[in-house]
Amino acid sequence: MRKVLLLGTLALGLSACTVTVRPNVGLLGADSNLIVDLRPDRGEGSTYAVGEAVRFTIRTRTAGYVTMIALQSNGYTDTLVRNVYIPAGATTFPRAQDGVTYNLAEPRGVQRVRAIFTRVRPTTDLVLRGTYDEGRWNATSTAYLQPYATEDRDVQETYLYIR
Repeated sequence: MRKVLLLGTLALGLSACTVTVRPNVGLLGADSNLIVDLRPDRGEGSTYAVGEAVRFTIRTRTAGYVTMIALQSNGYTDTLVRNVYIPAGATTFPRAQDGVTYNLAEPRGVQRVRAIFTRVRPTTDLVLRGTYDEGRWNATSTAYLQPYATEDRDVQETYLYIR
């Protein structure tokens, strides 16, 4: 009886814990530090309901070109912005001139957003649409960055929860 009570108390205590997992970018080009910050409007790891709009702010040390891609909890990937020129400092997407909103949809769970930044105009487009596993998503991002010098590229990732 005492063992059951102890296990029950332990289970109850652990169920109140929150575990936060931050995705590890681990990509070629993620060390150049051109991107100062990337986060959703409510902050990294924040929670949004299905249907709510979200905005992402990227802060960079220099002007350049950004591509932002999203990875849903089911592996579906989409391109949010592609090769958009941004000045140094903070830029929030979607911008007024984009004429879109980023309304969150199912599936519920972790939504990852990756910003890929180059100081020089990209010579190719990174268009992701479809289902990707972690390895393929990283490999595609890395291959896109390969032609650019290390000091001219950077990658940063953020995440949010959709409930």
